[in-house]
Amino acid sequence: MSKPYIVCHMMMSIDGRIDCGMTVRLAGNHEYYETLAALNAPTRVSGRVTAQLEMASGKFHGTGKPLGHEAFSKKTDAEGYNVIPDTRGTLSWSDDSGSAKPLVILTCEQVSEDYLAFLDSRNISWIATGRDRIDLARASEILNEEFGVERMAVVGGGTINGGFLDAGLLDEVSILIGPGIDGRKGMSAAFDGLPMNHRPVALKLESVTPYDDGAVWLRYSL
Repeated sequence: MSKPYIVCHMMMSIDGRIDCGMTVRLAGNHEYYETLAALNAPTRVSGRVTAQLEMASGKFHGTGKPLGHEAFSKKTDAEGYNVIPDTRGTLSWSDDSGSAKPLVILTCEQVSEDYLAFLDSRNISWIATGRDRIDLARASEILNEEFGVERMAVVGGGTINGGFLDAGLLDEVSILIGPGIDGRKGMSAAFDGLPMNHRPVALKLESVTPYDDGAVWLRYSL
C-alpha cells in the first residue's frame, strides 16, 4: 500500500493531557509550532471535534440517500491540505475557493449524497471510503496517489490520533511536553479511545531536544 509518511505531533502536559485551553497556558506553546514546522509535513489532519470548535462554520442539517460506495472528489492541487475526518457528514463549511491550505473531508460510504453535494457547492474536496466507518488506510492511500500528499501530520485530538495508531499508519510520534500538570479527571490524552484490550505500542526513541523554558521535544519511530 502506498501512503504518505505520517507523523502524529502533539503538545501535552507531563501527565499526557492535550486540552488546548490548558496547553496554551504552558511554556512550550511557542515551540509547538516551531517543531511542527520542522517536521515538514504541510498536510495536517485534525479530529472532528477539534474542527467543529476551531474551523467549521456550524452543523450540517440534512438527510438523504447514502452514497453506498467508495468515491472521491478533488477540487484543487495544493502543497498541503487540511484533512478533516467527519464520518457521516455533520459539519458545515464556508466556501473554500482560493484557500492556501484547502480542505479535504474524509467520510465513510454511508455519508449522504446531499452532504457531498453540499461540499461540492463549497468547492471542498472529499474522500468517502469504508462501509460504516472511515477506512483510514485507504483514505491515506488516496491522499498519496490522487492528491500528491507525501508527508502528513496528525495533530489531534486523542481519538483521531488513536485511530491512526490502531490502524498501524503512524511512522513517527512527535511530542512537545510543556512543563506543567493538568490533573483534571476525564480530560483527553494524546492517544485515546482505544479498546481496553489494546496492547501498548512500543516506540523507539530517536531524539530528545530540551528548551530553556522547560519544554522537551521527543521524537519516536514505530
